[in-house]
Amino acid sequence: MTKVRVKSDEPFEKALRRFKKKCNKEGLMQRIKEIKHFEKPSERRRRRLAKAMARAVLEGK
Repeated sequence: MTKVRVKSDEPFEKALRRFKKKCNKEGLMQRIKEIKHFEKPSERRRRRLAKAMARAVLEGK
């Protein structure tokens, strides 16, 4: 987890800028974008099947 300590006399914008730099350095945003925008076809099928099964179970009750 990325943490940034804010000093008592430090402006919020400066602390936010340090936080963003730290996240970029760790590659956090890049990993989130990769996960968010690409999904393997097999994973997509598995997710859709699980969703359909959950829907069928709810309709069956």
